[in-house]
Amino acid sequence: MFQWKKTIYKTVCLSFLLIITVTVLQRGMAPNQFMQGQQQKELPPSEPLKSQKRDNAFSISNSFWKTKKEKAPVKEESVTAKQTKSWDVTTTNCSANQNFSKVDWFKGLEPNFQQFLLYRHCRYFPMLINHPEKCSGDVYLLIVVKSIITQHDRREAIRRTWGQEKDVEGKRIRTLFLLGTASKEEERANHQKLLDYENHIYGDILQWDFLDSFFNLTLKEVHFLKWVDIYCDNVRFIFKGDDDVFVSPSNILEFLEDKKEGEDLFVGDVLHRARPIRKKENKYYIPSALYNKNIYPPYAGGGGFIMDGALAKRLHKASETLELYPIDDVFLGMCLEVLKVSPVGHEGFKTFGIVKNKNSKMNKEPCFYRSMLVVHKLLPPELLQMWDLVHSNLTCSRKLNVL
Repeated sequence: MFQWKKTIYKTVCLSFLLIITVTVLQRGMAPNQFMQGQQQKELPPSEPLKSQKRDNAFSISNSFWKTKKEKAPVKEESVTAKQTKSWDVTTTNCSANQNFSKVDWFKGLEPNFQQFLLYRHCRYFPMLINHPEKCSGDVYLLIVVKSIITQHDRREAIRRTWGQEKDVEGKRIRTLFLLGTASKEEERANHQKLLDYENHIYGDILQWDFLDSFFNLTLKEVHFLKWVDIYCDNVRFIFKGDDDVFVSPSNILEFLEDKKEGEDLFVGDVLHRARPIRKKENKYYIPSALYNKNIYPPYAGGGGFIMDGALAKRLHKASETLELYPIDDVFLGMCLEVLKVSPVGHEGFKTFGIVKNKNSKMNKEPCFYRSMLVVHKLLPPELLQMWDLVHSNLTCSRKLNVL
């Protein structure tokens, strides 16, 4: 009887040990962790997730749809301002500059310009979605597109056409979209959920916690320049444009073939001696109180331009010496002026259409598009159709020599 009980006791003990061993192996736990934290269903992450609350939406940057991956150990190096390797703005602590309210000329400005001046000193905001891996390794051409959160269809059309990521003869092409948050508060939470899912699928969104508006396009410019300065040490060229343009990556690559490092390349559809618009009904109206000069410095139309990667880093430094200006492409021209770099005009960049007459058939002629680098303005159905036409067995009487 005693021997029988002893046998049962040994069997139970061995079974219990076997269960523990199997559980440990399945969970990948160290043996001394098995009896700890049984109240928790999963282990806590190795480091806290950084999050940013926006109204009633709670979105976790870069981790909302993805499981957190282990990071490789980073080699220690001396830390200087130039070597900062992460976005260092984590909170929004910005109040209105009430000094303006005491000035008479300020009271005469339109409400949108008053708002701009009250908060112009608020320069950088937290990142909500980041993809520093886009600049890992050597990137020959970084395609960067200004977009807003509601324009999913435009981003999708670009991904299917000129924004495709690929390697061309060993030259890596990568794509990013630049966004703020939804301007309408009541729609912000739903739009953000859609954007988080879009980013989960494509992984090509950079987003900051400021509202997407016309005047905030300059914020988008300085945020991108700062991002490049932090993360992009090995990007050779950057194409930056709007989400309603037609772009020919093959023509861009052909154009860049003979470009040498250190040229301070900045090329596009350049405007010389452009005057500030003083008509209040115009979208680009600027009051004299904000800019009292008669002529803008040379600048490239924001629809699309190419710049050297090293120059972009210098532009970031130059931008921090200037006050923000409501028109983003003019502001970039001001930064170039600080650096004494002249933007170069190129007839392959048509950021105001192929011809100024919007009703002209030339604006819809695929043979012209085949020879261009950038053409503005095409909405998604037009872009997809033109892309297919240009890349079909197109017969043209001649090819324009614009490269």
